[in-house]
Amino acid sequence: MSLPRDQQAHSTVVVIGAGIIGLTCALQLQSELSRRKTTRPISVLLVAREWPSSIPGAPARHSTDYASMWAGAHVRPIPATTPQLRCEAAWLRRAVAEFARQVDVEPWCGVTRTPGVEYLEAPDQGYRQQTKDSFERETGLGGYRKLGAAEVPEGVVLAYEYDTFCINSPAYCEHLLRKFLLQGGKTLQRDLKSEWEAFTLREDVILVVNASGAGFGDPKSFPTRGQTVVSNLSHVTKTVTRQNKDGSWSFLIPRFLNGGTIVGGTKEPGDWRTEPDVPTRERLLSAGLTLEPYAHDGPARDAAETARNCKVIADVVGRRPTREGGVRLEVEERPLVRLDQEPAKGRVIHAYGAGGRGYEISWGVASEVVDLAMPLLAPEAQIKGKL
Repeated sequence: MSLPRDQQAHSTVVVIGAGIIGLTCALQLQSELSRRKTTRPISVLLVAREWPSSIPGAPARHSTDYASMWAGAHVRPIPATTPQLRCEAAWLRRAVAEFARQVDVEPWCGVTRTPGVEYLEAPDQGYRQQTKDSFERETGLGGYRKLGAAEVPEGVVLAYEYDTFCINSPAYCEHLLRKFLLQGGKTLQRDLKSEWEAFTLREDVILVVNASGAGFGDPKSFPTRGQTVVSNLSHVTKTVTRQNKDGSWSFLIPRFLNGGTIVGGTKEPGDWRTEPDVPTRERLLSAGLTLEPYAHDGPARDAAETARNCKVIADVVGRRPTREGGVRLEVEERPLVRLDQEPAKGRVIHAYGAGGRGYEISWGVASEVVDLAMPLLAPEAQIKGKL
């Protein structure tokens, strides 16, 4: 007579990192393993130094490197004009499909459908050649419409609107973690110094997913500092972005479910500063409030009145984990040296370096991680026949 599955010897897959990539990878692996026959149970262990909490500005404070807690966040596609951007566009389409599903079946999760608006002062060829069909084909998002001159602020050369999603990022990550735990996932708080250290956490680790954000000493990785402001502008119902011809950005991102509105923002590659800069805050608010009349369907509000009523809830600084060449998504093998044990081969799937696009490409990256993982888990996991 065989033992119940919960009493059988089992294997462990370790996922490093409780940011948006780590959480989605853990959930996708958990879901796929539950659908497959296994010679013995395979559990998923999520290991991280920091964990989600859903109230920005509360006393519990995350480090600037825990970028998923500081993100806006919204789905804001980029024209797929390079091989890397075409790869990211495929991941984005997968994420868009999952966000659409979640809005319908898990409306409390932290994702909200909302209009997106894009203003460009100096659009490149990719934006100029973009059409309704190419946009919808690349992104999976509908509602694309170019805006006329009477609908846009002064100085804007090209503008369009589309249907998209905004994410209350702390609430969403907390939702994903709760779901992982309720489905039987395990967690461990640990400040790992190497992805290979994860093989020492359990005797039965057969695979590690490195979703650590910046990697562990990867010379191609670097931080991109972002400063934004969490404001009380709760009437904002559209996410509006303006790309200025000097290379700077202004944007408003509503965080629905009582998350306020993010006013931003900066992109500062290689900048390690962790503290907010006061002059930058003032510049962000000044520029952001010029977008406010375009960020809701109601009548435009008086700019001076809006400025008086705008309160800063929190200054935000996050370091986006960026990587030359984009996301590292590949399998690495090394021999493992274990005391008093037979030599073994360790396999790590690297999935880090998403920069500021983590939420937009999360579910696509996670799906590809699963595609890489399943053959490595054989014969532990065998595809169950489809009914």
